[in-house]
Amino acid sequence: MFRHCLLPCVIVLALSACSPATDKAPESKAAAVAAAPALGSGVESANFDTAIAPGDDFYRYVNGSWLRNTPIPAEKSNYGAFTVLADEAEANLRTLIETAGATTAPAGSDTQKVGDFFKSFMDEPRLETLGAKPVQPLMQQIAATKTREELLVLSADLNRIGVQIPAGIFIDNDAKQSDHYITYLTQSGLGLPDRDWYLNTDNKSYKSARVAYATYITKILTLAGYSRAIAASDAVLNIETRLAEAQWDKVKNRQAELTYNKKTLDDLHSLAGSIDWQKLLQGLGVKETSLVVQQPSFIEKLGKIWSEVPLQQWQDYFMFKAVDAFAGDLNDAFVQAQFEFEGRVLNGQQAIKPRWKRGVNAIDEALGEVVGKLYVENYFKEASKQRMDQLVENLRGAFKAGIDQLEWMTPETRTAAQEKLARFNTKIGYPKKWKDYSALTVDVTDLVGNVMRSRRVEHQRSIDKLGKPINRDEWLMTPYTVNAYYNPPMNEVVFPAAILQPPFFNVAANDAINYGGIGAVIGHEFSHGFDDQGRKYDGDGNLREWWTEADAKAFSERANKLVAQYSKFEVLPGKFLNGEFTLGENIGDLSGLAVAYRAYKMSLNGKEDAVIDGFTGDQRFFIGWAQVWRRLYRPENLEVRLTSDPHSPSENRANGIVRNFEPWYQAFKIQPENKLYLKPEERVKIW
Repeated sequence: MFRHCLLPCVIVLALSACSPATDKAPESKAAAVAAAPALGSGVESANFDTAIAPGDDFYRYVNGSWLRNTPIPAEKSNYGAFTVLADEAEANLRTLIETAGATTAPAGSDTQKVGDFFKSFMDEPRLETLGAKPVQPLMQQIAATKTREELLVLSADLNRIGVQIPAGIFIDNDAKQSDHYITYLTQSGLGLPDRDWYLNTDNKSYKSARVAYATYITKILTLAGYSRAIAASDAVLNIETRLAEAQWDKVKNRQAELTYNKKTLDDLHSLAGSIDWQKLLQGLGVKETSLVVQQPSFIEKLGKIWSEVPLQQWQDYFMFKAVDAFAGDLNDAFVQAQFEFEGRVLNGQQAIKPRWKRGVNAIDEALGEVVGKLYVENYFKEASKQRMDQLVENLRGAFKAGIDQLEWMTPETRTAAQEKLARFNTKIGYPKKWKDYSALTVDVTDLVGNVMRSRRVEHQRSIDKLGKPINRDEWLMTPYTVNAYYNPPMNEVVFPAAILQPPFFNVAANDAINYGGIGAVIGHEFSHGFDDQGRKYDGDGNLREWWTEADAKAFSERANKLVAQYSKFEVLPGKFLNGEFTLGENIGDLSGLAVAYRAYKMSLNGKEDAVIDGFTGDQRFFIGWAQVWRRLYRPENLEVRLTSDPHSPSENRANGIVRNFEPWYQAFKIQPENKLYLKPEERVKIW
């Protein structure tokens, strides 16, 4: 199954001559940039390239020296501010995990589970001795099936342990009745990043990836001792190509109203009668008689594929999926084969991660909130949470003021928008209630068994939500995750502890830099509640039309202008961003920066911020924005992101937003001759 990360990235440029830019203000800034910033400025001036005018490339003006002088570590597909903090968190987790492993802990305790799970991962001699034995019982079960019905039932059990199947399920709030959980049925089953990688016959990268994928399938099935390894490779590609043809594309799949289709079991059998949906769902643990089908036409076509593809080829398909699901937990030959395809071919990585880092990742998947609790106890400062509480409320107030000032929104919709904003729930740092892992058994001698059992526990944890009250204390990220999110059906914004540090959040820095950094992150997540899809959910988290027709039209007109702008960004030679696919995140960036700036100005109570280190407050605000996006990418990773990541690359996030924002023009004296300049009538403002 294809695995990918969602962190942003950047292209390295050579540094031009060191003549000062002509549109900097104030005059003394060039000297200030060359020196270390004064305490409290938060400006990382050593990363600047002052030979580039802010109005020509603001992203490289702020980050150019860093981009030029920083190599991408061999194990990375991309590298930037997010990754630096993630690496720090990873090292801290290693300390906590190894400490647990050195402790004599009672059997069944969280400490024992963390320590022994990590030891089982690090025990390379045992894994080399075992070879493919840990997955061969699964292979034998697949080979023993005599009918499609038997294989269907088995596939449900395989999915419980993380094996990919063509139609996946997940449990979430019912989008139209958000105080209830419901089962969602969604398209799945592909091993390449996106359907386009199967169907586009012109893209050379996609062609190469298909060849490499076929080689990988053959390789790991051969290592596993499967006699049909070569034939299975053809079968897997044949099935996945047919699945890709049936799948919805990434733009259609973003449309919240299109992916909500409530169906009964009878409806499912009418769509795809060749599949016994009752047996499949029961095998997955789902007892409810209704669910939401995200892509009905895919399910209909899946029924045809299921009946037409010979049983032997379906066995080949599941044989590969089962081995692939655990290849990273077997001996070195499997690990290297998976890395060559997923790491090197798809993401351009030059070396595999050190084993201890992969072990930390395994603990993250299996026992995330156990080590998350330890992380908070040892590395998170409550002072950061208190200041974040204040910043979040300041941003809420600024968003409220912005809604009141919207010239294009009617009073009826404005009132509903204010009600939704007022009901935003915010979570900062870490959960109030930690997950219980008592159901998980960890054996220091059984890595693959540990992985299987942990996945079963998480699957059951999800299934157990059905029929119960909504758990509003649940987090979808661990505290050590360097990220944030907005959850539409819960109408909540969430900021894990690990993102609350420089360059995003600096407790020792002047407020301007923090409003441009973490303030814009807060604003971004707030804005997701009002982006092209988030706006379709009301204050209760229910998917319904609460906008007037005139307001929806006015919003779409502005959003379409942003689509057009971003569709012109050339990410790789001849390959451009999909402005429709990235629209939600681009709106989040645009409106997030606007509300953060408004909050910053409101915090000054009408006064002018001090000039620090030669920069005005407004300049520091925008510098704070650009600093967080510094990132380097490998071309292969960018290729994957173009079809699988709804975020624009970092360069486009930094430059694409400021050029729409009038205060940036004023702060840096941007002129029509500058490359980023947009005419006032071309600039987009939404919130």
